[in-house]
Amino acid sequence: MIKEIEKADIAECVAVIRESFMTVADEFGFTAENAPRFTAFATTEDRLRYQMENENRLMYAFYEEGKIIGYYSLVLQDNSECELNNLCVVPAQRHRGLGGELLTDAYARAREFGCRKLNIGIVEENQVLKKWYENYGFLSTGTKKFDFFPFTCGYMEKRL
Repeated sequence: MIKEIEKADIAECVAVIRESFMTVADEFGFTAENAPRFTAFATTEDRLRYQMENENRLMYAFYEEGKIIGYYSLVLQDNSECELNNLCVVPAQRHRGLGGELLTDAYARAREFGCRKLNIGIVEENQVLKKWYENYGFLSTGTKKFDFFPFTCGYMEKRL
């Protein structure tokens, strides 16, 4: 079941995000030293709490048998667009279609909030993930290289 998280769920969400994004870090050689701002290393309880309380991010989790096994958040933007962040599923639960369920849920919730476009940022070099999003209708809109990341940020969007 996918539902909005509560403050009490933040610690569990942080663990899910860090574990999920660590597989990407391991695959591409990201470390806390060479990519301290990468999600696997930068996500903390304080950060998620701030995003919930101060940025008014909408945060949702996939609950199974009382445990959180997937997560995503939405940022409502001023231009009838939403930014999708940190969509993830813990490695042990992958390849069951849960990521697609989370993404479909994100579409529906974004539409409910009046968003006509969903934006995401990914590790451009992660071609498997890029293809996964393309299979769900996302289109690439460009890339940007930042000095603080050992990878290129790829940007994608999907009209809702």
